[in-house]
Formats: sequence, C-alpha cells, structure tokens
Amino acid sequence: MVEIMKKAAELGKLMKEDPIVQALLEAKDAYEHDEQINRLFTEYNVQQQALTHEYAKEEVDAVLAGQINHRIETLQAEITAHPLFVAYGKAEEEYMEFMKSVQDEISFQITGHRSCSGQCSTCSSDCQAKDKAHE
Repeated sequence: MVEIMKKAAELGKLMKEDPIVQALLEAKDAYEHDEQINRLFTEYNVQQQALTHEYAKEEVDAVLAGQINHRIETLQAEITAHPLFVAYGKAEEEYMEFMKSVQDEISFQITGHRSCSGQCSTCSSDCQAKDKAHE
C-alpha cells in the first residue's frame, strides 16, 4: 500500500502540470478573486436570506417576495452569463473528462477491460455491444 501511495503522489504531481489541470486552477483562481462575481454572489445570498425571512413571516408580502424573486433570478442570470463563470465551468468539465480518462486507464491496467463510451466507431475494444452494433 505504501508503494501505491508513493506512485499516486507522483502521478498527482505529474497531473498537476498538465495543461488541463493548470487551466482549471487558473480559471478557479480568476473566478474566486473577481470582485464583480463576488459582489453578485454576496447580493444573491443576501436576497436569498431576505426571501427566506419574508416567507418565515406569518403574513407574506407577496409583492415584496415577487420583487426579491425577480432580483434573485436577475442575479442568477448575471452570474451564469459572466465570462469567468462560463470559463470555470468549461475548465471543470474538461478536468472531469481528464480525470475519468485517467481512472479508466487505471481500471484497464487492473482488469484488462476498457469501459464502454458508447462510441463504437472510435473503440478498439472487443465488446459484445460493438459486435451487436455491427450486425
């Protein structure tokens, strides 16, 4: 087990230098330190608390709750459209695909079988699904 953990540490250090991982770290840093996004999230959280507080009242002011809901929706749209939010999301998706590829390769080295991606045309495996797809 100790040898495996040493190799895992080496692999982690090697993977950290990969452009996909570097892109994720850079996108995350830019996203987390952006003043505009932080302001939007702060206001979003304040509005969420205000809405929760309003709904906790015995008599809810429907007009006020509607205004708060509208502002929350506006903030959510601004956040999700922000270029740094979009870039971070894309970098996370690419990172997750990268990690899946690494995990798939480790699993292949252990089991001798590749996982099925569902894309038979790009597959080099001898699986039953591929045989059936070509019948």
